[in-house]
This record gives sequence, structure tokens and C-alpha cells, in this order.
Amino acid sequence: MSSPPTSPEQFRLRDVALTAYGPTIVSSTGHGAVMPILALRARDLGSDVSTAAIIVALLGIGMLVASLPGGALVARIGERQALMYAGLADAVAMAAGALAGSVWLLGAAVVLSGMTWTIFLMARQGFMIDVVPLSHRARALSTLGGSHRVGLFLGPLLGAGLISLLDLSAVFWFACLAAIGAAALALAMPDLGAERRAAADGARHLSVWSVLVSHRRTLLTLGTAVVVISASRSVRNSLLPLWADHVGISPSATSLIFALSGAIDMLFFYPGGWLMDRVGRLVVAVPVVATVALATLLLPLATTTVAVAAAYVLIAVGNGLGSGIVMVLGADAAPVEGRAQFLGGWRLCGDIGISGGPLVVGAVAAVAPLATACIVIGLLGVAGTAWTGYWVGREDRRLSRRR
Repeated sequence: MSSPPTSPEQFRLRDVALTAYGPTIVSSTGHGAVMPILALRARDLGSDVSTAAIIVALLGIGMLVASLPGGALVARIGERQALMYAGLADAVAMAAGALAGSVWLLGAAVVLSGMTWTIFLMARQGFMIDVVPLSHRARALSTLGGSHRVGLFLGPLLGAGLISLLDLSAVFWFACLAAIGAAALALAMPDLGAERRAAADGARHLSVWSVLVSHRRTLLTLGTAVVVISASRSVRNSLLPLWADHVGISPSATSLIFALSGAIDMLFFYPGGWLMDRVGRLVVAVPVVATVALATLLLPLATTTVAVAAAYVLIAVGNGLGSGIVMVLGADAAPVEGRAQFLGGWRLCGDIGISGGPLVVGAVAAVAPLATACIVIGLLGVAGTAWTGYWVGREDRRLSRRR
């Protein structure tokens, strides 16, 4: 069995690149191909527009409900097996999506896929904590976030080619093969937690609840900063497209703006990781929230395609710099005992933000004009920036003492 590096001087990121990033790129490429056509698949099965939107939202629901049980599962079977089983279960979900003859079966497949994805992310994070020394942690995890973005960028391109040659179900079959490929790549990983689990076999397993209670202060302070960060990121996918439509920008132009912002995301992920390792987590955590706050406050002034694109680019710079920040903060705060259970709670914080951000946007937009909603969301972002800066700054100081 392989063991993690013993010192920062011995560690080279390229030595673990295949096992660390290969499964994520392959799996996220499959997910990236499916995500843009989920609503279209639901419409093909006879759903109305609102039902199709619910089908898309079920992916986040699956992630949300699996966060805590997923942490318990990873704690019992280890990261390597969790990645393998999650990949195979996702393959089943994608095959079901391809074969679905009803909207309800498609919805069940989407929920299952969301559940497997959150387990996959937690297992990847746990493996990286074991294999990467603290001095390189942020770069390694930001690159992990970047590899996820690479897959989400490539997936829609490959999916569009498959649709032009075949049909929508072909994209699900492609995602099925990608999930199997990710599970196969996980076989090459060392099972770094095997000895630890073997030593704990005779002892009582820590429950998720007991671990969360023991670390409740961290989850209620730094964890809520993660909620803010994740909610801010979701604004780009909810408020900005609504504003683009409001000022008359065509869907195709909006898609191109999204592609531009995705490319900028990928440019900044490694510099962000380098900054986190050299300067601290605060220097990238604050821009993630602050750029969203500033962009949404300026959005009512953006009435042209160029101006809206500039808002997207501003957010993309902050988001790219903060690639992997949620995983990095979770890795820093995670205890040795009960780590997987803790990361399940941490993942729940992120999923609450991802799911809750669009709900806040929708609630404010339902009772106020869209321009007013932009101002309200922007002011909430300013408050969130202050909260994030305070608690991440405290974590930076704690980490400096630890080093």
C-alpha cells in the first residue's frame, strides 16, 4: 500500500496527478454534458416548463440529502471504495436517464446522480487531505476544483456533438461511460486510510451527529461563511441570466458570455491556489463574495451586452481565484478523528448555499423589480463579504500558529 509523502520537499503534485485529478475530469465531463440538456430531456418526455425546471433542481436536492449519509459512508468504507461505488451508481443513474420513459423515472435518476456526485466530491477531498502535505494543500485542492471546471467546460462541447449526430439519450450514455471510467481510474488510487480503518474496526464508529455536535462552533461560524461563498457563486447562474433576458440579450449571446466566464475561471484556479498557500485563505475567499456583491450592485447600470459581459467577467475572476476554497477551508478545519463525518457536514453547508442562493434571488425578485432585487442581493453580498472576511481571517491566524 502506498503512503503519503513524508515531507513537503519530497512532494510533487505531478506524481499524484492521474489518481488525484483523472477521475474528477472524466466524471465532471459526463456531468457537464448532461447538465445543459436535463430540461430538454424532461420536455421530450412530456413535461411542462415548470416541471422541467424542477427536474434540474433535483440534482441539487440529491446532493443536499446525501451530504451527511455520504460522510458516514466514506468513514466506513474509505475514499477509494466510495469513489468506485459512487462512479458505478452514477453510471446506473445515467443509464436510467437514457432509458427513462417517464418524467418521474428521469427525476429519480437525477436525484441518484446528485447523491453520487456529493459522495464523489467528499471522497476526492478526503484523499487529497491524506496525500498532499499542508504546504501544498491549497494548490492541490484548487487544481482539483479546476479539473472539475475543465470537465464542465468540455462536457457541453462533446454533448453538443453527440446531439448533432444522434439524439439526447446519447449524451446520457456518454455520461454513463464517463462514470464507469472514473470508477475504473479510482482503482489506481492507493487506499491511504486502510490502516486507520483497520485499527478502528474494534472500536465504536463515531456517528455523524456526535462529530457535528463536537465541532458545532466551527460549523456555525466558518461553516456559515462557506454557505455565503456557495450562495454567492450560485448568483451567477440565477440572477445574471435573468438580467440578461431583462435587457434583451439573446440566449445564444448569454451562452457565449457564460463560456467566456468559464474560460476565465480556468485561467485563475492555479494562481488562486498559489496565493492561498503563500499568503493565506483570506486573500481569495473575500474576492469570491466581494466580486459578486460589486457586480450585482452595478448590474442595474448594465444595459448592453458588453456591460453584462463585464459583470460576468468580474465574478469569474473572483470565482476562479477561489477555486477549491470551500474544500481548502474544510480540509483545514477537519479533525483527524471523524474527518469524513465532519466533511459531510461541511459539504452540507456548501450545498445549502448552492441551493439557497437561487431561492433568495427568486424570493426577492418575486416581490420587487429586478433592478431592486439586484441592489438587495448586492447589499446582502456586502454583509456576506464582511462575515466571510472575519471568520476566514481568524482561520488564517489559527493555521499560521499551527504551521
